[in-house]
Amino acid sequence: MKIFGIVGWKNSGKTTMVAGLVTELKSRGYSVSTVKHAHHAFDLDQPGRDSYKHREAGAQEVLISSGNRWALMHELQDEEEFQLDELLIKMAAVDLVLVEGFKKEPHQKIECHRETSEMPLICAKDDTIVGVATDVEVDTLDLPALDLNDVPAVADFVLKQVGLK
Repeated sequence: MKIFGIVGWKNSGKTTMVAGLVTELKSRGYSVSTVKHAHHAFDLDQPGRDSYKHREAGAQEVLISSGNRWALMHELQDEEEFQLDELLIKMAAVDLVLVEGFKKEPHQKIECHRETSEMPLICAKDDTIVGVATDVEVDTLDLPALDLNDVPAVADFVLKQVGLK
């Protein structure tokens, strides 16, 4: 599996870019999965649901399945947070996994940057960033600058970077 990341500060367009890339790459015939890092406690479950009751009772893992999808929830309890490579081996093989977040991992990434951001570019201190997708002219430190709103062009760039084009 090829892996490529999308990073950026909050509200920089990361999720919009990932969703756009998934749609674009799927339309080109590639199989694509995603991994999203959450910086805070999150819950896919709802109080009162059976699966929630299972977790609250102390189940280490709860697998929910239907005719449309399945999901496995794993409670870390006292375990350390999994690293990206530990998570990727749990996924089915696809052509490309797009990773949102996981800034400190060593895979190649594009940084999303919006004009409204008052934050510095991450690429200034991160050599795993190979391009900047932005809606404003910025000093990308000799990295390719891509139009944040031109998803097909960003998809072309990603495919070239991972060797799928």
